[in-house]
Amino acid sequence: MQNLEPLLIFIRVAEMGSFTHAADSLGIQKGRASTAVRKLEDDVGVRLLHRTTRKVQLTEDGRAFHARARDLLAEVDDLQSMFAGDRVALRGRLRVDLPTELARTAIVPALPEFMATYPELELEVSSTDRQVDLVQEGFDCVLRIGPIGDETLIARPLGRLRMVNAASPAYLARYGVPQSLDDLRLQEHRAIHYTRTFGAKPYGWEYPDARESGGYATLPLPGALHVNSVQTYEAAGLAGLGLIQAALSGIRRHVVSGALVEILPDFRPEPLDVSFVAVHRTNLSRRVRAFMEWSKEVLQPDLE
Repeated sequence: MQNLEPLLIFIRVAEMGSFTHAADSLGIQKGRASTAVRKLEDDVGVRLLHRTTRKVQLTEDGRAFHARARDLLAEVDDLQSMFAGDRVALRGRLRVDLPTELARTAIVPALPEFMATYPELELEVSSTDRQVDLVQEGFDCVLRIGPIGDETLIARPLGRLRMVNAASPAYLARYGVPQSLDDLRLQEHRAIHYTRTFGAKPYGWEYPDARESGGYATLPLPGALHVNSVQTYEAAGLAGLGLIQAALSGIRRHVVSGALVEILPDFRPEPLDVSFVAVHRTNLSRRVRAFMEWSKEVLQPDLE
């Protein structure tokens, strides 16, 4: 449906706030994107975008048009593939964002299988521990760990990521192997504090507690090291700088090799929710659905 291309270009420009970035993401020239949007504005008879030298923003009419156009394209995509099943190959570009550790340890190592199954599909994979803006940054879908907190997004739960307590053999030789929560205090253990915002109060050492309404409580533990990266958190644990609480999927190879030792298995922290998140409230495209189902299968061994 070639005549829908201007709508697709307009939507991508509006959501990314840039003709250049939108054109790059669609694999077309910037001039073609600009011409398509200008012609679309002529056809509908209103200005849809405010253009400045620094950014592009939707007009009031543009916001209303954008919402309807986005829903229309989602419905067209679903209509075209309604009866296709597996008979029609998946084509086009799929832009996804993944948590860094899940990307490195689970998703990317398994990608050869997915790309061999869908050889005509082009993937753009971002990997970050921050919460990306699906609309502004032009993502089709993301995998998120933890709460979503945005009612405009569709969240499809995949399961809960298994967590463990761990430390290096060198650290345990220095402080002792705790057998109970009391030992954390009596043996003067130290934690490595993971935080997204420096200066915030450390979350504490999480453990199951049936007396709490959520089933978990936290125990304050001292620790001089604060980090804001999952990779640095893991590296600090390997270096013997303190105790860590991490997803088993991310550190399994270190536990298997003996570089890290699981401790207090009866007091594991609460598993983390893993969700597949997309923008549209309407049916997901075949590309998104295929990636979602494949991701769920890949992650299943690490989920509860």
